[in-house]
Amino acid sequence: MPDPTPYAVTLAEDIAHGLDQLTEHLAQAPPRQAAKILGKVLDADEGVLGRMTGLMATGSQIAQHRAQAGSLPPEVFLALGRAANELNDIALDLDEHAYDIHRLANPPTAAHPAVAKPVASDMVIRRHR
Repeated sequence: MPDPTPYAVTLAEDIAHGLDQLTEHLAQAPPRQAAKILGKVLDADEGVLGRMTGLMATGSQIAQHRAQAGSLPPEVFLALGRAANELNDIALDLDEHAYDIHRLANPPTAAHPAVAKPVASDMVIRRHR
């Protein structure tokens, strides 16, 4: 008997499992490889974050139609829209640092002696709200 679970639900489960695996790889990766992984994940257009933002925006549109039809409370539509907007804002904030991540993933070669070695710095935490 075939599995009655729709393909899209199975796909979502597979993606969630893949993200768990990616998290494990990232946790164990050396700095250059970790930066390459983060670069792919954080890419605002083609990366996981950008596509998750698109998924939330689509979910928000669907919830809006269902809320207008009366089958979902409007709060569901609003929450999904807020999630999509916040993910987009996060992607924009992180995009400012794409060059630094790329630089870590692809350090300069010895042929560029004018490039200074990285220097450790104190962490500065800023909250936007």
